[in-house]
Amino acid sequence: MQEIRKKLKDELDILEEELHFKLPKEIQKAREFGDLRENAEYKAALERQSFVQARIAQVLTRINEVDSIDLSKIPTDRIAYGSEVVLFEIETEEKITYRLVTSEESDPENGKISTVSPIGQALIGREEGDEVRVKTPNGWRTFEVTRLTTIHEID
Repeated sequence: MQEIRKKLKDELDILEEELHFKLPKEIQKAREFGDLRENAEYKAALERQSFVQARIAQVLTRINEVDSIDLSKIPTDRIAYGSEVVLFEIETEEKITYRLVTSEESDPENGKISTVSPIGQALIGREEGDEVRVKTPNGWRTFEVTRLTTIHEID
């Protein structure tokens, strides 16, 4: 969790730097061009300022969510955050290994899928032997959970 918090905090620092130092300079410079009603630079700087403020609020909320995760309450017998699962895809007869992570850690090419992704959501709460049918952007996929290792067994 510490690396996720650090990644979010680093993003927050960058956003706050932009909001408090860079954007005020851009807004002031744009004001110097005169008529604000037809000043594209001024409008763009204000839009960026609104975006940055909204993103700061999102990042702060996410930091609070990450801080509130209690690893001791994660199940030891069902798929949850941090679990590594081996799935057998019924249609292709292939085995796939995934680790369920937060959206900040997500890296599908390296087998790390978010708990909020379609497959991640479908797997949460499942056990070894369960069959899972998931609607993905590429169509329906059916898996059997062949092996489950929870975060308690990994870390």
